[in-house]
Amino acid sequence: MPASARLASTPLSILDLAHIRQGGTPAEAFRNSRLLAQRAESLNYNRFWLAEHHNIRGVACSATSVLIGHIANATSKIRVGAGGIMLPNHSPLAIAEQFGTLESLFPGRIDLGVGRAPGGDSAAARALRGPFVTSGEDFPDLLDELRRYLGKPQPSQRVHAYPGEDTNVPIYLLGSSDFSARLAGELGLPFAFAAHFQPGPLLPALRIYRASFRPSAVLERPYAMVGIPVIVADSDEQAQFLTTTPVQMFLNLIRGVPGPLPPPTKTVEWTSAERDTVAAKLGAAIFGGPERVASRLNSFLEETDADELIVVTNAYNFEDRLHSYELLASLVGKVQENPQTVSAANR
Repeated sequence: MPASARLASTPLSILDLAHIRQGGTPAEAFRNSRLLAQRAESLNYNRFWLAEHHNIRGVACSATSVLIGHIANATSKIRVGAGGIMLPNHSPLAIAEQFGTLESLFPGRIDLGVGRAPGGDSAAARALRGPFVTSGEDFPDLLDELRRYLGKPQPSQRVHAYPGEDTNVPIYLLGSSDFSARLAGELGLPFAFAAHFQPGPLLPALRIYRASFRPSAVLERPYAMVGIPVIVADSDEQAQFLTTTPVQMFLNLIRGVPGPLPPPTKTVEWTSAERDTVAAKLGAAIFGGPERVASRLNSFLEETDADELIVVTNAYNFEDRLHSYELLASLVGKVQENPQTVSAANR
C-alpha cells in the first residue's frame, strides 16, 4: 500500500487529559473537552479517550469514568473511553460496574483501556490504594478479575457486576514498556503504546506484541494503537511557536513543578540536559504545517505499521488545538462534516 494511501486509511483518534491552562479552570477544561469531542465526531475521528491522572496540578481528568459519561452524553456516534484506567488504583468490581453502567447508557460506544501505572506519584498511589500499594505485579490478576466481571456469568461465581455482567466492554491494554505488550499479545487483546510521553521503547514493544500475539475470541490478528503528540498549524513556523507549550509542560514535569498549560513563548530557558530530556519525551512528536505533518505521519506509519493513531495536542489556546485537529483530519481526507453540526457544537 502506498504511504499516502496508508495514511488516508489509518483511523485517527484523540487522547484528552482535560488540561487546565494558565488562567483557566476545571470547568473550562471540561467544556473544551466536550466541544472538542463534538467537533471530532463531525470530523470522523474514531475515538475520544480520557486518561486517568492524579495529583498533577493542571490535569483535571482524575474522575475518568464521570468525564467519559459527560463526553458520551454530548456526542452520538464517536467511541468514548478510557486511555486509560489505571487498574491497580481500583477494585476491578468497581470498574466493571462503572463501565457496565456507561455501556448500558451508551451501548456500543464505550472502550475500556487499562494500564498498570499509578497515573501519578507514589503519594497519590498510597492515598488511592491505602496500604496495598504494589509495583504492578498483580496487574494480570486484576485484569483477569475485571474481564470475568464483564463477561458471561459462571456457575460458581459469587460476586457479579450489576450492571456490567455480559456487557463485554472492549478492553485495550495500555503500556509504555514491554510488560503490557507481551501480556496483550498472550491474551489476544488490542494494545495501545504511550509514545506521546515514552517513545523510546515503542518499536521493541510493538515487535514483542506482534511476536507474542495469540488469536483470541476478541482478535484474530494484532491491533496496535500508538499515541503521539501532534500539532498542525497553518505554517511550520506557527507550529513551532505553539510547540513551546508542550515543551514547557514537560520541562515543568522534569523540574518537579507540574502546573497548568503555559502559553507559548519565543524563548525557553533551560539547560542542555533539560533540553535533551524533553527531546527524548517528545521523540515521536510531529509538529508543523500540513505538508510537513503529512510527510512525517507517512514515515511514522511505515516505521511502526500502526493500525491506529491516537493523537495528543497540547496547545494553550483551545482555538489552536481545535484548528490542529481540523487540519489533521483534512490532510488525511477524513472530513465529512455537516456545517450545522459544527456550529451547534460551539453554541
